[in-house]
Amino acid sequence: MHIHAARSTEKDEIVALIADALHPSPLAAWLVPDPEQRQKVLTDVVAIWVEHAMFCGDIHLTDDLTAATVGFHRYRPIPPPANYRVRLTDAAGSHADRFTTLEALLADRQPTEPHYHLAFLAVRPHAQRAGRATALLAHHRSRLDRIDLPSWSTTPAGGKPLLARYGYTPRPLITLPDGPTLHPMRRNSHRRSSAMPINSARLVDHRWQDSHT
Repeated sequence: MHIHAARSTEKDEIVALIADALHPSPLAAWLVPDPEQRQKVLTDVVAIWVEHAMFCGDIHLTDDLTAATVGFHRYRPIPPPANYRVRLTDAAGSHADRFTTLEALLADRQPTEPHYHLAFLAVRPHAQRAGRATALLAHHRSRLDRIDLPSWSTTPAGGKPLLARYGYTPRPLITLPDGPTLHPMRRNSHRRSSAMPINSARLVDHRWQDSHT
């Protein structure tokens, strides 16, 4: 299965496949309880972060545009997207507080040393169970080994075994208010002692968007 680094012209396809993968999940239902608004809100909010990843991280996807990983390079604190709060309100409307709540809950769990944040591992529903997530994670692991950074992500319970196969170990659970439980997971670098601390208070959270399907 061929995987390539995303091109700017593929932004809309990447946003659509992530929104499609996230849409059936309990997390999506919690973030946007109104089913009639859910797809549009997810698409518009995901678009903000996909655009940001093209500047502050990386995106890799299968050549058939059905599966992707989106990550952020946290060698140091990175800024939020420009005018993020205004853009989030415009995109999510009355649901913006749910996204903000999730970001705040996850803020305490992200590593405080330089690391790679795997924000999305997404596969379109019709293309699941065909090896695409496995291929993307193998590609992801090889890149992590080259840059020698720890990696951090969150997943629903169903994604834990797959991440564990690629070196991720569970961290303490996060349960959303009246919502689903998320499973943070971490993959250590080969030289953990080489990582220098960063100021955790300045971390910017992209973690609501994790979807390991």
